[in-house]
Amino acid sequence: MMLTTEPLRWGGALALAGSWLALCAGIWQARRAAAAGAVDGGAGVWLVVYASQTGNAEYLAQRSAETLATGGLAARAVCISTLDEAALGRASNLLLVASTYGEGDAPDSAARLAARLAAPPAGAGAGSALAHLHYAVLALGDRSYANYCGFGRALDGWLAARGATRLFERIEVDRGDGAALAAWQHHVGRLAGTVDTPDWEAPAYGDWCIKERVLLNPGSAGAPLYRLALVPRSGPLPDWEAGDLVQVGAPADPGHPREYSIASLPLDGRLELLVRLQRRADGSPGAASGWLCEGAGAADTIALRVRAHQRFRLGENARRPLIAIGNGSGLAGLRALLKARIHLGEHDNWLLFGERNNQHDFLLREELQGWRDAGWLGRLDLAFSRDRQERRYVQDVLRLHAGQVGDWIDRGAAIYVCGSLQGMAGGVHAALVDILGEQALDLLAADGRYRRDVY
Repeated sequence: MMLTTEPLRWGGALALAGSWLALCAGIWQARRAAAAGAVDGGAGVWLVVYASQTGNAEYLAQRSAETLATGGLAARAVCISTLDEAALGRASNLLLVASTYGEGDAPDSAARLAARLAAPPAGAGAGSALAHLHYAVLALGDRSYANYCGFGRALDGWLAARGATRLFERIEVDRGDGAALAAWQHHVGRLAGTVDTPDWEAPAYGDWCIKERVLLNPGSAGAPLYRLALVPRSGPLPDWEAGDLVQVGAPADPGHPREYSIASLPLDGRLELLVRLQRRADGSPGAASGWLCEGAGAADTIALRVRAHQRFRLGENARRPLIAIGNGSGLAGLRALLKARIHLGEHDNWLLFGERNNQHDFLLREELQGWRDAGWLGRLDLAFSRDRQERRYVQDVLRLHAGQVGDWIDRGAAIYVCGSLQGMAGGVHAALVDILGEQALDLLAADGRYRRDVY
């Protein structure tokens, strides 16, 4: 890839921003509290809350909390999904690092809770309900989308409307803009009483080269999709886990790296990606995909770095049965998860995958069928949408096997979804709600048994 509920559009994000702070009690809160412990947001404690989709917001929240701690302040970075109403009521200082993806969408850690959240507070006292709270917002987004930083802006507006006081004005970050991040770090340093903390620099890009490039869908009516094998120009492979990402800096646009799911494991001896060639409206190739799929040769250097994606790693699900669902280049992330499970000796793996046409778009056909025949894939269900008059997508196949989905969940299975946000991810979520029920799916998400990497 490059990078719950039906994806929240702008109006939904505004409503969510008003409701996430009143996280419901009951089953969800009890299970989260038991699993992670109550969030301590008492007087004198700085809560640094992150709403992260692929890990950027989490990384920045952790660095913010560390900076506050260097100044002797009690600070804790917590995921938005673990923040309860009581902790918010006790808190006096709050930093929010909030990602927005797509057209104003909240990250899954916030969006998938929307149906279980109470309505925003109303009445005469609503305008001063959070008068005790001082806060600041770092909003991460992409200016190429109409609702740039929509979720972060919505959170900021909701807090201000209820009487909370800004420590400083909201800072918006366009695709990792260094100047904006430096401004946030400066403000956090001033809050901590220190201005000499080192820059929060991500790991440097390494020099890589393409060892192999294979077209996986010759003759397809869709855009070409390649499997790329890359190795460092010097030194050993870095370490990574299934579910992690890479960032690639394209020569034509080095300031805006593209992210792709890693399709292999370090034990494979090379880093593999599945990259679809994108084209602009004028027919020219995309800056990154064009470079990787067509422009770069064996002698060219690829600027690449690995980035941990904690929310899509196996983690505590490593020994659970796995239901992997995706389409297109989303097979990359799912392939790495399946390879990791196979390496652990686990056979309870179910892959549901969708593409256009069986003849031309059955990606990695021999490998997947080989895993099935050897018993490593307990189930392999495919949806080729163009092979029948009535279109059938992966979410339709999911519904056809609703009973088996329920059986796997009863046995403790985890669900991982990787692929396109538009169409597939929303359709899969709707199918899972129909099969399992919204409350059950919310509980799976809260327990880390329902995870998505969508783009």
